[in-house]
Amino acid sequence: MNRRTKIVATLGPATDRAGVLEGIIKAGVNVVRLNFSHGTHEDHIKRVNAVREISDRLNIKVGILSDLQGPKIRIEKFVDGSVTLEEGATFILDSQYDDNAGTAERVGIAYKELVNDVKPQDILLLDDGKIVVEVTAVKGSEVHTKVKIGGILSNRKGINLQGGGLSAPALTDKDKEDLICAANFHTDYVAVSFPRNGSDMDEARTLLEKAGSKAHLVAKIERIEAVANIDEIILASDAIMVARGDLAVEIGDSKLMGAQKRMILRARELNRAVITATQMMESMIENSSPTRAEVMDVSNAVLDGTDAVMLSAESAAGKYPVETVKAMAEICIGAESEQFTVLTPNAFIKDRKFNYTDEAIAMSAMVLANHYDVQALVCLTESGTTALLMSRVTSEIPIYGLTRHTETAGRMTLYRGVKPIEFNVNHANEEDVVGEVVQVLKAQSAVKSGDRIIITRGSLNFVQGGTNNLRIAVVE
Repeated sequence: MNRRTKIVATLGPATDRAGVLEGIIKAGVNVVRLNFSHGTHEDHIKRVNAVREISDRLNIKVGILSDLQGPKIRIEKFVDGSVTLEEGATFILDSQYDDNAGTAERVGIAYKELVNDVKPQDILLLDDGKIVVEVTAVKGSEVHTKVKIGGILSNRKGINLQGGGLSAPALTDKDKEDLICAANFHTDYVAVSFPRNGSDMDEARTLLEKAGSKAHLVAKIERIEAVANIDEIILASDAIMVARGDLAVEIGDSKLMGAQKRMILRARELNRAVITATQMMESMIENSSPTRAEVMDVSNAVLDGTDAVMLSAESAAGKYPVETVKAMAEICIGAESEQFTVLTPNAFIKDRKFNYTDEAIAMSAMVLANHYDVQALVCLTESGTTALLMSRVTSEIPIYGLTRHTETAGRMTLYRGVKPIEFNVNHANEEDVVGEVVQVLKAQSAVKSGDRIIITRGSLNFVQGGTNNLRIAVVE
């Protein structure tokens, strides 16, 4: 059984080790993530070049996702690297304090606007909620707090305001510089951290276009405001990421599962891709096999219909990156074998009105795929839109996205059930085109003589959104 759910793996020191990057690609990675919170531009460019060399050599298309750091809503550093905060103790967050002089009584903050965003009785969550403090007073540059839940607090840990409401903009000056870097090495996706609304995504798109990039945008849903504005964020983006770390801190762990399921469903309904991320296989940072809870977590996301599941520290800094990818791939395949018991084929189409010809063709192809003896779906596509639309419908039939554009092939690496192939039509005659497509599929060992395939294409050559033709062909 071919795996349909895609795997996104974060690159880092672990994947820089000899043979590891090639190992994770062979194990099933579809998209690599560059975390701009760490490393230099030179580091990222070196990794991109390595990915593309291996991808070309193995003939495996791998997408590039550049993840912007976003606003640094963090504390600064402690003299000794960490402190222990005792319950009931006072603790001051000081926007004017020396960055490296933190103690158990006071620490600097990278987010200087915190003093304007909080008031007495507000609850602040530090280090993903491990430390909880209550604001008692705001005096000039100082936020005075009382420790409600103590513990060890180390350098540069994050700050969240319970219930949301921090005013930090989604795009910082560093993000804008990083975006240009990513545009220059032709990234396929750019992920925006902490967007609040659709306008934040619109700003990112304007900057991308100004940089000459055709990259698609991923909105990382991490703020409670983003949950409230989810439809406008989805529509302003090309994909979303359910970033469960900061999101859980803001909305509460008990609400996380429901939020995840709603967002995956809504993204599919609005014809956008979705990535589920954060702590999916975290135990494998140190261990060679996942916990049963992690298996269930990944499986649940797959059954919900997520396009991709993501590895963070597991692949970037873990001891077993290749083994982790292999385990995640196996879990995805196992969950997909039960898919039809959860997501009924064609349920997505029922009672739906189509507004565009390419959407009508794509949905027609999927109905045929689920009710006719068909072995493969092929869409000849300029932008990848038809492949994306097909991938919104549950099916066991593989979808092959054939395109003449390298950037379109890169984007399709994220779409569930879609295998991108760079392919340029050499003939205008329909029968000749069918023959070319069949040869491509045979080269992929995707079909054999007697198989039926569905081919969609535009009758007008090279027109984006022009898919208006559906053909059933028999492989000779």
